[in-house]
Amino acid sequence: MAIGLMLLGLIALIVINVPIAVALAVVGAAGTFFSYGVTALPEIPLVLFDGSTNYALLAIPLFIFAGAIMNNSSLARRLIDFTTALLGFIRGGLALVTIGSSAFFAEISGSAVAGVAALGSVLIPAMERRGYSKEFAAAISSSAATLAIILPPSIPMILYAVMAQVSIVKMFVAGVLPGIMGAFGLALVSYYYARKHNFPVEARFEVSRLKKTFKEAFWALMIPVIILGGIFGGFVTATEGAGLAVLVALLISGVIYRELTFKRLYDSCVQSGLQTAVVMLLVAASALVGSYLTQARLPQELAASIESFSSNRYVILMILNVFFLILGMFLHSAAAIILVIPIVMPLVHTVGIDPIHFGLIVTLNLAIGQQTPPVASVLITACSIAKSDIWKTTRVNLGFIGVLATVLLINTYLPDISLSLVRYVYGG
Repeated sequence: MAIGLMLLGLIALIVINVPIAVALAVVGAAGTFFSYGVTALPEIPLVLFDGSTNYALLAIPLFIFAGAIMNNSSLARRLIDFTTALLGFIRGGLALVTIGSSAFFAEISGSAVAGVAALGSVLIPAMERRGYSKEFAAAISSSAATLAIILPPSIPMILYAVMAQVSIVKMFVAGVLPGIMGAFGLALVSYYYARKHNFPVEARFEVSRLKKTFKEAFWALMIPVIILGGIFGGFVTATEGAGLAVLVALLISGVIYRELTFKRLYDSCVQSGLQTAVVMLLVAASALVGSYLTQARLPQELAASIESFSSNRYVILMILNVFFLILGMFLHSAAAIILVIPIVMPLVHTVGIDPIHFGLIVTLNLAIGQQTPPVASVLITACSIAKSDIWKTTRVNLGFIGVLATVLLINTYLPDISLSLVRYVYGG
């Protein structure tokens, strides 16, 4: 009964536009007070503090900071110029450039919103000038940016790994093949639209131009190689890799490209500080709710009730897929992971689902959620840049959402696709 009232209270607060972190803290504190009395209140600040001071969570502000530094340099332009030289000779080449640039940027920032903000501000107007509809430009920019949720170093994957107590690095490795599948699927759908609507070819392929743009973009392209090479090679942990990302971003922007002025560094600090504050407030507040729900034994009760319905892991995976798809429509990926993962993990372990495989399923579902209104923070950002109607853009976006849904289904029921690389790297 108390849990039902908490849920209703949370929904009511979110509906009246109370920030999610504040809503979570309010219902968590209220549940603790009404269940355990005033003597339990002094424990609330300790739970909030402990929930947000996990060492592995340091990777989040560091990756956000590295992305902000590169965001305030010419990284986006260099990536776009190189991918245009590489793919611009194909019909609808600008859409493919968007996908390729987004995949590169995803391996630096780990944030879909940061990716669409950095690249979309350049590519969406460019597509509109070349005859693409603003709805298509926003749709492909939004869906391509979502690759940052799947490809390493994905911030949602870091959050999942911390909440589920699994290896962050293994989560990163598991996301590589599904991320590549998603990029190629988006490219195929883009090419279909390009042929259907006769989108233009940007320029004929020239080796000299490719060499020139590659040289200009070389250090930008090396950032993910250095970071992920260090992490996957076992030279640094994921958290240390995030620190390495900041160092590399500072050196490349400030020393090699010589574009990191004090003003841009200050802006990067402010931007990353604001983004980090949002995430960490969610982490702290959801730790309070999670602590209460664990004491109330909700995870165990949920596992028992679903198991009584079916013990077949594939049926349970279908139920969880539907649940996370719906959840992703109404909650930001960080909030959904932090709030729900501690509740469903006992069920995952009970039915024998690999937690790394399950983490990939969760992030794929929430990647789709970033494309489906009403929340859809990535789609909303793209639409604001394109000045397009969100519902008209969503209709255009259905084909790209279909690609992400197909990748989700394949990886849900063929777990070896996502786990094969993990086993190859780590054995077992």
